[in-house]
Amino acid sequence: MCGIVGINGSTDVCFDLLAGLKRLEYRGYDSAGIATLCNKAFFRKRAEGKLINLERKVKERPLPGTIGIGHTRWATHGEPTANNAHPHQGKHVALVHNGIIENHEALRESLNQVVFQSETDSEVIVHLLDAYLDRGYDSIAAIRATLQQLRGSYALAILFKNAPDTLVGVCSGSPLVIGYGKEGRLFLASDIFAFANYCESVTYLEDGDWAELENSAVTIYSHKNACPVVRSRTPVADVAHQTTKGAYRHFMLKEIMEQPQVLKDTLAKYTSLCSFTAQADLWKNVSGLSIVACGTSFYAGCVARYWFEKIARLMVAVDIASEYRYRHPALSSDSCALFISQSGETADTLAAARFTKKEGIYCAGLVNVAESSLARGVDQILQTYAGLEIGVASTKTFTAQLAVLASFVVEVASLREVISMEEQASLRKDLHMLPHLIEETLEMQESLQKLAPRFERVKAVLYLGRGALYPVALEGALKLKEISYIHAEGYAAGELKHGPIALVDNKIPVIVLAPHDALFEKILSNVQEVLARKGQVIFFTDSDGASALGTLAERIRVYVLPKAPSFLAPIVYTIPLQLLAYYVATFKGTDVDQPRNLAKSVTVE
Repeated sequence: MCGIVGINGSTDVCFDLLAGLKRLEYRGYDSAGIATLCNKAFFRKRAEGKLINLERKVKERPLPGTIGIGHTRWATHGEPTANNAHPHQGKHVALVHNGIIENHEALRESLNQVVFQSETDSEVIVHLLDAYLDRGYDSIAAIRATLQQLRGSYALAILFKNAPDTLVGVCSGSPLVIGYGKEGRLFLASDIFAFANYCESVTYLEDGDWAELENSAVTIYSHKNACPVVRSRTPVADVAHQTTKGAYRHFMLKEIMEQPQVLKDTLAKYTSLCSFTAQADLWKNVSGLSIVACGTSFYAGCVARYWFEKIARLMVAVDIASEYRYRHPALSSDSCALFISQSGETADTLAAARFTKKEGIYCAGLVNVAESSLARGVDQILQTYAGLEIGVASTKTFTAQLAVLASFVVEVASLREVISMEEQASLRKDLHMLPHLIEETLEMQESLQKLAPRFERVKAVLYLGRGALYPVALEGALKLKEISYIHAEGYAAGELKHGPIALVDNKIPVIVLAPHDALFEKILSNVQEVLARKGQVIFFTDSDGASALGTLAERIRVYVLPKAPSFLAPIVYTIPLQLLAYYVATFKGTDVDQPRNLAKSVTVE
């Protein structure tokens, strides 16, 4: 869950390394560091905390060298201190690492003559390489011998004193991409966005590859046989406008406000019949679908389950990726699996997809990055077109995922011949309304900002929803807790009396999602149960729902959303929950874009 970057160029790289790390800080901001190699000597600076602390040190005394590596850390092994910050440096090598070395303790014991300078798992790689180099191995032989001892996941960028013009990248289970810049400059990073504006094309390393970036040339080797291999180069689009906040205070608010356009762009790709025609016969006859994801993407899968079962008449199981492969799921040969990951690099989701592929199951992937590891590893790609999302809390990528899933459900229902042409046309017409409905909903911004101060002393919040709004309640609770640090839980409203109602008192806000649908009267009963225990009810509904409240409206705080088709309600009702979480967090003064202990791309188990 760290970000790594490396540059091999003709001019000093110190500040370009910092610029690359700024774009990767969403991957980790516990500590950061850079190292350069100049005249066969390493120069290194590291700092605890956010990147600005490292930047201050570097500005005081810039590091020399036209080749270097950098790292922004999300701590796994060892506290976020300067000593545990990367790059780690030995006698002959300096390196940065993203991933986890699972057998690091055994390797530490085998290196019993070495004095370790950190608590990290990563430092063992440095000393293994040093040991082989001391025994006369060249750099490539030392890498091969070291990799044979490592168990776990890793992306590495390595500098060797005895190869001052060479930057080496290695990846196994963690992503790494090579960038080709102007004037022969070469880049290496966890994510294309670290250097996209400097490069004309990129190469995504495959699992088990390592690469030498030397004198404007790149040589890629396969770990299986250490032989050179050819990997394709992909053109790079300009992403400069996506990496600035514009007029907004935070990336999160910018990304919330971008949702109407994101939905227009995404839905435009799926407007016609047969937008998902890959393996049409398979989807027509599929017996069941497993949806596997983590975090917010998992909640998108939970919403989709309601849609698939109601509209496409397809049985669906939704699993958390970190549990899925370990419970040994019983998979049917005529079933399919759908893996959802915004980045396409989520370690647990990737592992689950690889497990399922080995079982011979047809796998699709819903991703925002078409060149990601997940996208390259599945049989069929469903892509969102949300652009770069920098705020750690997912917003526009979640609604884009739901839009694609909704479109896909209509397609599968059509292929399975369980809806008529008229029903299909009606659902597609509803989807075209979505960007406008989101624009209308965003007009609630000011009223929700005024609500935020009521959460100043709140310690816990309950979110209630029924049907497809239940996963939205879960997602709303997640948003509040991850950026405001207020404990929040989402529940199926019918479960209220099975335990959560014990928490209700006059200090607990209860947020209720209640479009005026077939379940409206049932959720009103839950509201009455909360009011009977002096709970504070914040009620999101539409105009019909507000009218149906009668005198009950006098006892609760009502927020009226645009009236949406029930098919789209989960997407529309997501928006006020995002805004509320954002304004509560800003009122409390927390770090909205980089909340404590979290990173955007979870690339370790």
